[in-house]
Amino acid sequence: MQVQLKVNGKAQTIDVAPNTLLVQAIREHLKLTGTHVGCDTAQCGACTVLVNGQAVKSCNTLAVQHQGAEVTTIEGLAAADGTLHPMQAAFKECHGLQCGFCTTGMVMSAVDLCQNHPKASEGEIRELLEGNLCRCTGYQNIVKAVQLGAAGMQNA
Repeated sequence: MQVQLKVNGKAQTIDVAPNTLLVQAIREHLKLTGTHVGCDTAQCGACTVLVNGQAVKSCNTLAVQHQGAEVTTIEGLAAADGTLHPMQAAFKECHGLQCGFCTTGMVMSAVDLCQNHPKASEGEIRELLEGNLCRCTGYQNIVKAVQLGAAGMQNA
C-alpha cells in the first residue's frame, strides 16, 4: 500500500505492507532512527512522535492509519539551521537524560504536554509523563527540563 505523509515538513510517499507499524515506516522506510523501539507494546514511550501535533506511540499504530497526516519526529523538532527546539535545549541544559534511550520519546511527549498544559506543576508533569519510562534518571532532571522547556516554548 502507498501511504502519503508529511514527515518533518517534507511530503513522503512510502510503500508499506498493511501491517507496517508507524515506527517501522519511520525507521526502516524513511531511515529516521531517532525514534526508538523499546518495548513494542506502547508501555515505554521511546517511540513517541507527534502526529498532527499530538503525541502518539508509533509502535502501537499502523502507518496506513495516518494517511495524509503530518508527523514530526525528533529529527524534525529543531529548526532548519540546527537551532534546538526549546524542549531539546532544556533537556540538554538540565541534563534530563542519562543513557539517552528514552530521551527522544520523552522530549516529544514533553512538547505535547507543554502545548496542552503550559503551566503544569511538577506533580502534573510527573503524572502526564507516566506513559514514558526512564530506567536511569529518577525523573528529577526530566521534570526540571520540562519546566524549562515549557517556559522556552512560551517565549518562542
